[in-house]
Amino acid sequence: MTRRSLDELKQQIPLLEYLQAHDWQQARPIGFGRFLGLCPLHADHEPSLLVDPHKGLFYCYGCGRGGDVIRFAELYHQVKFRQALELLRQWRGLPPLLHEAAGFYRMQLHRHTEAVAYLYQRGVRSPEVIEHMRIGYAPGGCLRGWLTQLGYSLETLRESGLVTAMGYDAYMRRIVFPLEENLYGRSLSTSAPPHRFLPGAKGGLYAWDQVRRYPEVILVEGLFDYAALWQAGFHNVTCSMGTNLNARQLRQLGDGSRAVYLAFDADENGSGRKAAQSLAYRLTEHGVIGRTVSLPEGHDPNSFFAQGGDAHQFQCLMEAAR
Repeated sequence: MTRRSLDELKQQIPLLEYLQAHDWQQARPIGFGRFLGLCPLHADHEPSLLVDPHKGLFYCYGCGRGGDVIRFAELYHQVKFRQALELLRQWRGLPPLLHEAAGFYRMQLHRHTEAVAYLYQRGVRSPEVIEHMRIGYAPGGCLRGWLTQLGYSLETLRESGLVTAMGYDAYMRRIVFPLEENLYGRSLSTSAPPHRFLPGAKGGLYAWDQVRRYPEVILVEGLFDYAALWQAGFHNVTCSMGTNLNARQLRQLGDGSRAVYLAFDADENGSGRKAAQSLAYRLTEHGVIGRTVSLPEGHDPNSFFAQGGDAHQFQCLMEAAR
């Protein structure tokens, strides 16, 4: 990538805008158009990150790191230079495109009985949770035509990952959940890989802005677990999409004083319980109370509710974790 191309990318993605989109807690202006706030690159408790929007540069007096928006993306997402460039390009161009794709998939959901039946089978039956999570369905074979009619080029669709190199829809027969910078697709077919994301980072904790003010937060592995708990009335729930939290998700959990209830899968091999215990220990190191919720063996939150569990029983499990 040439120096001119790098400069153009940085002009298209102002540092301050990128920081604010990634949970930067701006403290105050300090003169000459500069700002000081908490550093999102480490566990910062006193404002130490200086940002100069006019120069497009940052410097942290706490951890000693600084640079431009590309360097910030490298450090924040813990990736190398080329991967940071790709993440920035995707962030610049994907949100409007993903909005259109997610809207199209939402229109398809109730047009396909197999999709509604699958949600019903998984215990997702409330119109409110479907609307809240903006759940859709990708039948396959029709998204490309829709988006090209809206003016998106085939090359753009390929770069986004929505269309394969051969020109086919990448998501086929999948329940689709929009994320902040990605799409998650759960396959209805047992012959296809069950999980699919677009290329790039999976982002932070699911719906974090809606739950970060709660003094107690429930953390689950999967989006169907989230749906089951939200449908049961637990609106202080968030999802990490797996047991291995990325650096941003850990920072989000540690951005305030709270208790986190870890409701991971109770796998027969004990992997979910071990992951929860390990994470609880890591949270404690960051000043967050981590509590492990012990579900019945072989269950995750989704199956717990889908097979007859109720809100009172789950509340009892949470109380037992205290």
